Amino acid sequence: MSSLESLRQLLQQSHHARPDDLPEMAMRAAPLLDARVLVIYLVDHQQRLLLPLLGGSAPAREPIDVDGTLAGRAFSTASTCVGSGDDDGVRVWVPVVDGNERMGVLEVVADSAPDDDGLDDCGAVATLLAELITTRSLYSDRIELIRRRQPMQLAAEMLRAQLPPLTFSTGHLIISGILEPCYDVGGDAFDYAVNGDIAHLALFDAAGHGSSGGMRAVVLVSIALAAYRNARRTGLDLTDTYHLIDNTVRAHDRYGMITAVLAELDQRTGVLRVISAGHPSGIVLRGGKVAKVLPTPTALPVTLGDRRPPTVVEEALEPGDHVLLYTDGIIEARTRDGEAFGMDRLVEFTTRAFADRLPLPETARRLVHAILEHQDDCLQDDATVLLAEWRSPAPDRSDLEAISAVARHPLLTES
Repeated sequence: MSSLESLRQLLQQSHHARPDDLPEMAMRAAPLLDARVLVIYLVDHQQRLLLPLLGGSAPAREPIDVDGTLAGRAFSTASTCVGSGDDDGVRVWVPVVDGNERMGVLEVVADSAPDDDGLDDCGAVATLLAELITTRSLYSDRIELIRRRQPMQLAAEMLRAQLPPLTFSTGHLIISGILEPCYDVGGDAFDYAVNGDIAHLALFDAAGHGSSGGMRAVVLVSIALAAYRNARRTGLDLTDTYHLIDNTVRAHDRYGMITAVLAELDQRTGVLRVISAGHPSGIVLRGGKVAKVLPTPTALPVTLGDRRPPTVVEEALEPGDHVLLYTDGIIEARTRDGEAFGMDRLVEFTTRAFADRLPLPETARRLVHAILEHQDDCLQDDATVLLAEWRSPAPDRSDLEAISAVARHPLLTES
């Protein structure tokens, strides 16, 4: 049966589907792919385990480690992996990806290895399941509860609801962020948006991690996030955006303080514009080496912005360049003996990951896990990373109009 029919049947079932119905929907789709079993696995919030989403006729399954397993390789590399299965059959692991956001994997158990068309069909079903997981998560806590491995503190609950997806790509630019600890965050947050040719990036680190269970810091950074988005959607430039955030946070808490980095990247030209408000330096990496350590500070921390005007720094990127933004919890992470992770380790780890051609979200995942390992899985401060890769210049408007004209050609629009 064709993948189109598989997708059609899944779509027909999806209109009234709950997250609890997804395991059975996947199992019913298995015969359409000449498979015996389809099982959905979701990645936990720390991205260490793949957790089965079970129900209906889905067979019993145990969690699978991301590191050191074939299923984990499919997740890490966002590529399909084929291995041996039960009873001399095969087991195919298909990444479940919503856009570029890695949700988990789909286990496909079949009597024989699918051909290329069959693998494409599995990928199409996995993509639709990813969309259903994402949309159904808006109406139920089932998906969220499966992904949690321990209770989430109130401050973390409040902050994580405001973060964007961990990964996004336009084809010309990919952005990936990650924040630890998952269940008891302080005042770190990141945000991004792509409006037309301009990609907006922001990282915040609010003081007050230990006060009232971290709530003061989370309230401060929540206000900063809202002000940042309001400025962005009002069309303010980078300088005015900084002032709006500064004025808004100070009006709420004149004694609060947030370090921040605000950046804009033009996808056509590669021009990066940055304000560093008392925040650690960002890094531009090119060809596996540090090409530029961005100046800092170029502005005072938020709530002190009325004392000195900010300076906007410009840097011209080249295709393939990476921009690494991070909070001080990354380089200040310390072992029990007091040895800091430091800038040198950060640069060495990141350049090695890029040399190994790891996907950007996998680089961010492994970096934060390296920070956790350095501190024996007990972070003293939040560790947040925001990575961006400018892959190629985005086409100008005339190019897009030409592409649109081709798409409207009668030969392509015949039913």
